[in-house]
Amino acid sequence: MKFRTLGSSDLEVSVISLGSWLTYSGGIEADQTRACTEAAFDAGINFFDTANVYGCGAAEEAWGEILKDHPRDSYVLATKVYGQMSDDEADQGLSPEQISKQIDASLTRLQVDHVDLYQAHRFDDQVALEDTVEALQQVVADGKARYLGFSEWTPEQIKAAIEIGGEDLFVSSQPQYSMLWRAPEDQVFPLCMDHGISQIVWSPLAQGLLTGKYKPGQDFPADSRFALESMNAAKDVVYSEAAVEAVQRLVPIAEGVGVSLPELALAWTLRGPELASAIIGASRPEQVHANAAAAGISLDDDVVAACDEALADVAVTGQTLGVNATPYIKRR
Repeated sequence: MKFRTLGSSDLEVSVISLGSWLTYSGGIEADQTRACTEAAFDAGINFFDTANVYGCGAAEEAWGEILKDHPRDSYVLATKVYGQMSDDEADQGLSPEQISKQIDASLTRLQVDHVDLYQAHRFDDQVALEDTVEALQQVVADGKARYLGFSEWTPEQIKAAIEIGGEDLFVSSQPQYSMLWRAPEDQVFPLCMDHGISQIVWSPLAQGLLTGKYKPGQDFPADSRFALESMNAAKDVVYSEAAVEAVQRLVPIAEGVGVSLPELALAWTLRGPELASAIIGASRPEQVHANAAAAGISLDDDVVAACDEALADVAVTGQTLGVNATPYIKRR
């Protein structure tokens, strides 16, 4: 495993991190969640990313039970705030009241006294940004989080928050990013680099599309994410028959390098200095180990160029993302 410094913080995070979005929020059984988490430790992964809204607290509770068996200084723990946490539609967002309430609830579920990274899961345009920034800073001042980050904010939103909170306000950005979804490269990546903010990217395998499990002209595998009705919105972002066909053009490139398709996709994602970590999901321990192997792979420039050429007609580039511009999965 390799490690990179997270933005301007003193956190050293594994370049492959384990997420808990669809899996540990109720998608798999508790024993599988534990097995995958322990496999992450075995593989050298020290960075674990969750959110309060994943399973309406279920993912945090699951990791609270598992991570308590590990020394607190042996892992870096990140969670998020924004999503609707009850039947009350007002029980969401980035108001000072919600942030104060939700950080305490997250810490209780995670069974820790602080998280290393607390992230605004989306931008809340219903609350004054000054209030949100002040509330997030208070979480750090209270010792409940060490550092702050955000997910899927526009360049304008990022700059506005920094103007209010200062250069050291954020250490991380969490956008969707993969070979097929390159939208943040145009504006978000360079802006963040200028302000000492690292990228922690989600869906680096494009919801499994870049693993090669989906075949042209074939139905979705029954156990795949795209077979789930709840994933329809996310599927629409990256899936198309053209994309499925294009991914097959990566097969000979991966074979030529001697790696698997997932390893190729993850190594491509980690090629740039702006990336601190790529978040993977896993329902089986062997998936964790297979994905973690990508940390040791470096791709030559000609291999990167070949990948880019193979996907040139389907990769999304040059778009600016903003609040809910990518599918936001609400509580389940």
